Amino acid sequence: MQRLGACLFRANHFMKRHIAIVIVTLLIGGVIYLDRILSSDNEAVAAETEEQGYRLNDSLCNAISDLPATTSMEKYIKRWMSRYNIRGASLAVMRDEHLIYCKGFGWADQEEERVAEVGDIYRIASASKLVTAVGIMKLCDQGLLRLDDKVFGENGILKQFTDYRDKRAADITVRHLLNHTAGFSRQKGDLMFRVADVMAWEEMDTTPTADELIAFQLAMRLRCAPGGSAQYSNVGYLVLSRVIEQVSGMGYEEYLQTNVLRPAGCYDMHIAYNYYEQRYPGEVRYYGHDEERIESYDGSGELRLREYGGNNIRGLQGAGAWVASSVEMMRLVASIDGKPGVPDIISAESVAEMKNITRKGDYALGWARYHEGSGSLVRTGTMSGTCAYIDHRENGISYVFLTNTSHYRGAGFTNSIGQMVRTAMTRVESWPTDRDMFVEVPKVEKVEADSTAVVGDMS
Repeated sequence: MQRLGACLFRANHFMKRHIAIVIVTLLIGGVIYLDRILSSDNEAVAAETEEQGYRLNDSLCNAISDLPATTSMEKYIKRWMSRYNIRGASLAVMRDEHLIYCKGFGWADQEEERVAEVGDIYRIASASKLVTAVGIMKLCDQGLLRLDDKVFGENGILKQFTDYRDKRAADITVRHLLNHTAGFSRQKGDLMFRVADVMAWEEMDTTPTADELIAFQLAMRLRCAPGGSAQYSNVGYLVLSRVIEQVSGMGYEEYLQTNVLRPAGCYDMHIAYNYYEQRYPGEVRYYGHDEERIESYDGSGELRLREYGGNNIRGLQGAGAWVASSVEMMRLVASIDGKPGVPDIISAESVAEMKNITRKGDYALGWARYHEGSGSLVRTGTMSGTCAYIDHRENGISYVFLTNTSHYRGAGFTNSIGQMVRTAMTRVESWPTDRDMFVEVPKVEKVEADSTAVVGDMS
C-alpha cells in the first residue's frame, strides 16, 4: 500500500508539473501572439498613415492665401458673388503643378454662420464625369478594359441587359459612352432628373435602381446609330458607373477611392447624399436659385427643394454625385495632366486619349472641351445649389472654382464663371513663386480672428 501511495503521489506530482508547464507555455505563446498582432496593427496603421500622407483639406486654411498681391482679385470675386447672390465659393489656383493659392469666400452655411474655408467640400455636379472617366482609363491601364469593348448584349460587359428595343444598342462601346455618342434618346427628357416620373410611368413602388433606369432607357429607340452625332447624356455615365463595378468587382465609389482618388492624394471625395441632415463633415449647405419645391424623387408625393430631395443626387453616381473641395479637385487634375511634377495616376497614353477629339463637335473623354490652340481643358458642372468650373492650362494658370449656389441660367451661368475667374486673375500682378501647397503648408505668422471681414466685404 505504501508503494502504491508513493506511486500515486509521484503521478499526481508529475501531472501537476505537466499542467503547469502547459499553462506557462500557453501564456508565453499568448504573449508572443499578442505582441505580433499589436505590432502588425501598428505597422498597418503606420502604412495607412504613410499611404494617406498629407491631407490638403485638413491642413490648409484661408489665412495661408491672405496675400497683398491677390487683394484686388478677391474684391472682384466678392463683388461678383454679391451681384448674383452666391452664398459661398472656393477657388484653387495652380501653376506648373504647384498649388499657389486657395481660399473660400462667403458662407459655407449661412444659417449656421459658418464661414467658407478652403477645405470645405461641395457637390461638383457634372464635373463628376471627369472622375468617372479617369476610373475607366485606370481600368484600361490595368488591362481589364478597352475603350472599344461592347457594353450591352451577349458579348457585352453588362450582359444582364439583353432586352433592348433598338438592336443597334449592342454596338454601343465604352468610348461612345465617354464622349456622348452612344445615341441615347432624350425623348422623355433627362431620366436622371425625372426619377419620380419614371416611377409613375412604370407604376413602381420604390425608387428605381441604376439598372432599372438603364433598362428604361434601353426600352426606347436610339436617336441615331452609336458613334453618330454627340448628345450629352447623364444616363451614359450612369452606365459607365455600372461598367466600373462589373469590371472591377468593386462598388463604384470604392473602386474610385481606392484606385484613383487616394493614390492622387484626394482623401475627402465621396458620393453625395440627398439631404442636408446627411451631409459629410465639412460639406457646405446648398442654395438653389429659387424656393420652388417639386415632387420628391422617391415618389412619396412630398414637395421638396430640388437640391434637398427633389432630385436623387446620390443616384446620379458617376454622372454627377461626387463631392470634393477645390484643392483636392485641383490635385486630381494635376495627377492626370501628363506632367512630371505631380506623379500621374494613369498612363501617358490614357492622358492623351482623354483629350483626343477626332471630330468637330464631339466631347473629350470626361472633359467637356479641349482647346488645342490654348492647351485648355475645361470641365463644368451645374445643378440646383451647385456650380463647378475647372480650367486646366497646359502652359499657364489652372484653376478650380466651386459654388454652393446655383443661378436660373443654369449651364449658361456656369460657363460665364470661367470668364469671371480669368478676368479676376488679371488683377494679380504677380503670383507667389516660393510655395507649393501640394507639398507643404506655408507658415502663417498671424491668423486674423475677424471673420466678418471675409464674409461682409462684398462691396
